[in-house]
Amino acid sequence: MLRFATLGTSWITTQFAEAVARVPGVEVAVACSRDAERAARFARVIGARSSSGDLPALLASGAVDAVYVGTPNSLHLAQATDAVRAGLHVLVEKPATLRAADFATLVAEADAAGVVVLEGMRSAYDPGTAAVRALLPRLGTLRLASLRYCQRSSRYDLVLAGERVNIFDPALGGGALNDLGVYCVSALVDLLGEPASVLAASVPIGGGGDGAGTALASYPGLVAALTWSKITASDVPSELQGEQGTLVIDHLPAPRRLELRLLDGTTEVVDVDAPPFTLEYEVERFARLCRGEDSPAADHARTLAALRTMDAIRAASVPAR
Repeated sequence: MLRFATLGTSWITTQFAEAVARVPGVEVAVACSRDAERAARFARVIGARSSSGDLPALLASGAVDAVYVGTPNSLHLAQATDAVRAGLHVLVEKPATLRAADFATLVAEADAAGVVVLEGMRSAYDPGTAAVRALLPRLGTLRLASLRYCQRSSRYDLVLAGERVNIFDPALGGGALNDLGVYCVSALVDLLGEPASVLAASVPIGGGGDGAGTALASYPGLVAALTWSKITASDVPSELQGEQGTLVIDHLPAPRRLELRLLDGTTEVVDVDAPPFTLEYEVERFARLCRGEDSPAADHARTLAALRTMDAIRAASVPAR
């Protein structure tokens, strides 16, 4: 049995615990939070057998085999590093770290300790994304792509009221690029590879964070436009346009309806039979890696390419003022 400790008590950690319950051979053994009482309450919510308010003691206890890091983005690197150095496997929420160089260092630490580290990039392991990959060759030479994820956060109203909100707080690694734009970037490098260059612009909001943004990624003979937002909403699908056809993707983070529109006028629809939101596929991948059934090299390469691209987007981004 692969025994997890969870770090963080947010909604995503609840979703993680529900996913673990659907994966054989894995369990959430301990819920951890800086506040011991909060940890105990959260353990009851997610069905963990015990709780802890002392992370260093937990890491040294031998009570768990792996740690799920679901805390604010700014804490990922330090907490994941501590767990790796304690000899524990680590599944860390996206983005795994705030810079590509930091993730490379974390991977090196994990390799030296003989443990697995994996970014919990849910969409990368989704069956809908696998269906998109399978259809790509039928498009012919790709020329244009439009990758989108715009979903207005209910917590944006608090920002408008002058409050500081974790998911928008740049000091905690919050903001639209890290929360939603990362899905666009991960899909970009997964499906098209790492771009040669990027241009970008962002929409600043109160508190210094980014509420929305767009990037133009260039490849030889191919241009991809990425759009993300936590302050507006859109149902416009993503598209991959090739010389032989176009693939329309209903929802980039979890594709469930794909339309392949070929130049001969035919249209094929692929419906993906899977829940609209689930973390169980990444949990299954992580468990396989921890059992030594595969190498995480390809996973790490995708994460590093995505993080390098996000580094480039930040460096190139011009604020809309």
